[in-house]
Amino acid sequence: MFYQNRFGHFNFSKALLLGGVCTAILTGCNQTAQDTANADGATDSTATQMKTVAITAIVEHPALDDVRKGVIDELDEAGFKDGENLTVNFQSAQGNTATAGQIAKQFVADEPDAIVAIATPSAQSVAAATSTIPMVFSAVTDPVAAKLVPKLDGSGTNVTGASDALPYEPQIELMRQIIPNLKNVGYVYSPGEVNSTIILKNLKEKLTPLGINVHEAPAQRSNDIAMAARSLEGKVDMIYTSTDNNVVSAYESLYQIAKESKIPLIASDTSSVERGAVAALGVNYYDLGRETGKIVVRILNGEKAGAIPVYTPQALDLYVSPKHATEEGITLSQAVIDNAKEVIE
Repeated sequence: MFYQNRFGHFNFSKALLLGGVCTAILTGCNQTAQDTANADGATDSTATQMKTVAITAIVEHPALDDVRKGVIDELDEAGFKDGENLTVNFQSAQGNTATAGQIAKQFVADEPDAIVAIATPSAQSVAAATSTIPMVFSAVTDPVAAKLVPKLDGSGTNVTGASDALPYEPQIELMRQIIPNLKNVGYVYSPGEVNSTIILKNLKEKLTPLGINVHEAPAQRSNDIAMAARSLEGKVDMIYTSTDNNVVSAYESLYQIAKESKIPLIASDTSSVERGAVAALGVNYYDLGRETGKIVVRILNGEKAGAIPVYTPQALDLYVSPKHATEEGITLSQAVIDNAKEVIE
């Protein structure tokens, strides 16, 4: 565009001069913006473009809530701030697998930059709904058995995530420290949750050679948990609870049965100790959420989900409650208490 004076004649000298000034200004502005981006350690694609992360969980309970909080905190620390350059959309399936499927389809239709699916049922629903949008699962005990990934060291698909798989030996050692003459272990679980059935199978394989019997008490719904626990009365020395979402959601009702029946509860979810368990050796779910968030950050920064290995935690935390132990008919040894990261009174 030429510069035109007030008399309507084009002045090439002024036009060239103005063009040069504009070019210099634009160049300076671009350089300043680039310097600012470099100073912040971010690029235009990661810091200035709005990103969307959709998060879904099969149900809301303390462990899964901690995962979600960890994910969001990790994103925030990496520069992806909700309400500024990030939109976070969270939906809970309220324990209903059909609802989980509906949420997954809606999220896929929204085309976010990544979907975080917390717990196996939600992860399976999202995986069934898309093979293109990057999906990051969390709090999934066995992602291979759940058919989310073919292998843990990089799926080659749109799926990766963070597992909460626990080694069984430390769990069994804790059981025997708390109840030295352990002969019968009760296991309350949801038969429709693949993680829980895998844990049942592995418990039997590990405990049977030690002369310890596993008594299973299936509960299809959260409302069935108390009845399932009641069926174990007089048959078991303790009840072991995993991260089964129905069980964790109804832990207070399980705690009431444990007090009445004097059956100690030993868990693999540390948040269950505040809610009635005698002891728990497990993953810190907030930390698991932070690790999940790190994977999401890598994806938002351009990495392919299928090239990122599944994260599996190495450290386990021991939480104990001497008060709950007394209520449920036992006394914790001082050695167990001394080894605990947290003692809940």
